[in-house]
Amino acid sequence: MSALMSRDDIYHFENFIYLPMVLTILLKDRERIEKGDFKLPGPYLQLIDQAVKTVEKDLRETNAYIRERKYKVLKIEEDDLFIVYEFHFRGYEEKRKYLKVRLRNRTEELLAMYLQMQGDL
Repeated sequence: MSALMSRDDIYHFENFIYLPMVLTILLKDRERIEKGDFKLPGPYLQLIDQAVKTVEKDLRETNAYIRERKYKVLKIEEDDLFIVYEFHFRGYEEKRKYLKVRLRNRTEELLAMYLQMQGDL
């Protein structure tokens, strides 16, 4: 049984997948900068710290959206090329197959967006 997901549902379901990946990358990159041989690491760390705060805020909003509606996101299958997620919403469930390359590319797009947002402040 399936129903059409609203744009808001898709937005939050996909944020639920992507934002933890973006957060992990930012935190690992922060560690590398701290341990690296940077002459002036401060500006880089500030940029990353601000991006982390923004991602965490967006992730909190996404988690609240999903929790309030009693939605669920399950990772049900993974192979070398794809990850299959199952979305439970409004009494329906829908499976979506994501190409790992697409997940990586979209994560990179979001990472660039969050860093750019901080640079614009």
